[in-house]
Amino acid sequence: MSTHTPSALELERRAFRARQSQRSVLVAIASTLAFAAIVWITVIATPGWSAVQQAFFNPQIALDSLPRIWEGFLVNLQVLAFSLVTVSIVALLIAVLRTLPGPVFLPLRVLAAAYTDIFRGLPFIIVLYIVGFGIPTLTNTRIPLVLLGTLAVTLTYSAYVAEVIRAGIEAVHPSQRLAARALGLGYTQTLRRVVLPQALRKITPPLMNDFVAMQKDVGLISILGIMDAVLAAKIEASQTYNFTPYVVAGILFVLLAIPTIRLTDWYTARLRRREQTGAIL
Repeated sequence: MSTHTPSALELERRAFRARQSQRSVLVAIASTLAFAAIVWITVIATPGWSAVQQAFFNPQIALDSLPRIWEGFLVNLQVLAFSLVTVSIVALLIAVLRTLPGPVFLPLRVLAAAYTDIFRGLPFIIVLYIVGFGIPTLTNTRIPLVLLGTLAVTLTYSAYVAEVIRAGIEAVHPSQRLAARALGLGYTQTLRRVVLPQALRKITPPLMNDFVAMQKDVGLISILGIMDAVLAAKIEASQTYNFTPYVVAGILFVLLAIPTIRLTDWYTARLRRREQTGAIL
């Protein structure tokens, strides 16, 4: 039984790739050490670092404030979970309204466009004030703050997500719709079975980015008086005269966002590889 023997050229290529790989590792190690040295010289070795460490990175205060901040963080997660469902439904509805064909649907398209223009232009904090303090005053009823926070997040992020979905719908080639109609599918069936599956596959990365932004902005609901992570950190900071609780709350939000960010990077790279190889699905 014969065995394949690599040629001299193939052996040379393998040796070259091995040298390049070793060189890349050495360069990465050297650049990391250089960056660490710069951080040490410009930050840690400075005279004021001990004061900053005591004011922002006090381990004992961090441990003492963590239970209360975590309890508030669960409220942020609750609002985020509710908002994820409501934003998905409202944004899809607005995107479909904006893409309805025919002059008879012009009023609906104008209303949907006005909605996205208004809530993409309004700062989120102003929407929170209008919803959180305006609606209870208008209705003269006591509304749960979690519901008000979810409503404010839904109004703002539905406008952003609706535009992303609309862009994905319009990015599907018209021949796809024509082919579906030629097969006897109605408008709703074409949208559900042909257009939306292709559109959602294209817009998944920007949708994930919007989800990351929504995770971050959920922390602003503390201005309504909800005992969330940010407000809990504020109370702890006022009691200890130390900013470490804010750092603890920030770390919780970062840990929440990292899985989604990495998933977005992975999916974007996977989609790019499929497009480069000519794959459709």
